[in-house]
Amino acid sequence: MPTTMKGPGLFLAQFAGDAAPFNSLASITKWAAGLGYKGVQIPTWDARLFDLKKAASSKAYCDEVKGICADAGVEITELSTHLQGQLVAVHPAYDAQFDGFAPASVHNNPKARQKWAVEQMKFGAKASRNLGLNASVTFSGALAFPYLYPWPQRPAGLIEEAFSELGKRWKPILDVYEDNGVDVGYEIHPGEDVFDGATFEMFLDAVGGHKRCNINYDPSHFLLQQLDYLEFIDIYHERIKAFHVKDAEFNPTGRQGVYSGYQSWTNRAGRFRSLGDGQVDFGGIFSKLTQYNYDSWAVLEWECCLKHPEDGAAEGAPFIQHHIIRVTEKAFDDFAGGATDKKVLRGMMGI
Repeated sequence: MPTTMKGPGLFLAQFAGDAAPFNSLASITKWAAGLGYKGVQIPTWDARLFDLKKAASSKAYCDEVKGICADAGVEITELSTHLQGQLVAVHPAYDAQFDGFAPASVHNNPKARQKWAVEQMKFGAKASRNLGLNASVTFSGALAFPYLYPWPQRPAGLIEEAFSELGKRWKPILDVYEDNGVDVGYEIHPGEDVFDGATFEMFLDAVGGHKRCNINYDPSHFLLQQLDYLEFIDIYHERIKAFHVKDAEFNPTGRQGVYSGYQSWTNRAGRFRSLGDGQVDFGGIFSKLTQYNYDSWAVLEWECCLKHPEDGAAEGAPFIQHHIIRVTEKAFDDFAGGATDKKVLRGMMGI
């Protein structure tokens, strides 16, 4: 029997800031609850809200964090380690850009940065366990993405070697998540080597089909690639363990298409939008996830090129609540049924 999914939840990363109420976990969770959110996804790199290392070693601290959230009227949906996960695998072309995701002590030192990221990911497993969570969300990182377009021609074996290395880096991390009973939901996202269904399958093969290698489903990234995001659920529903509710639109012109011509977000053919302002078929998505018994959280990730974030957040909670399907406990035609009689059944078939 399908289960009603949980929500609405809110990913706090895009809202955390230095001004109240966005500068502490106590105040930002009260703000979220006041908008109608029932859960919050916590960005583990933001020290204003959370201390990941402490959470990995201190059950008391985790109980304190859960208490702060409970007092505000929300639960923790998942921990996010997107920035740290990204640094598990970085192509040298992106070193300067991604150094900003790590502490200054490892800048200009890719090996030290990667070591820090791996440690952070392992902290994420232990912290999730201490918080009583069974899933987390992250990025895979990328070694092959600069070679996405097949020109100049890629040397034979380049992509295979990249995914083999990606698997070697992630397999020991996934083992720690297994030890702690936590799934890793990779956000399938351009810029990562895992950016669509085909690449997820390649990555899954590279980690030996690991039980904890799963998906954070975000349809916005699929619409911008013109991927069938509803069929994606049909194919991969058993691996979908988290859900970012994020809208997008794709409006190709005679000047630009999927690649959007290096334009700013406002001027791109493909743009992220606030919920309800884009083209994603959320009715279809919520129906399919419910059909396949997705019973975890529906979490708003706000990224809009036009609308103010506080307006997007305020509109997001009722939007998600409206789309969550309360699962029926009986079939619509039960009224027309009758008692089962084997003799009658056999007679209906002439047996």
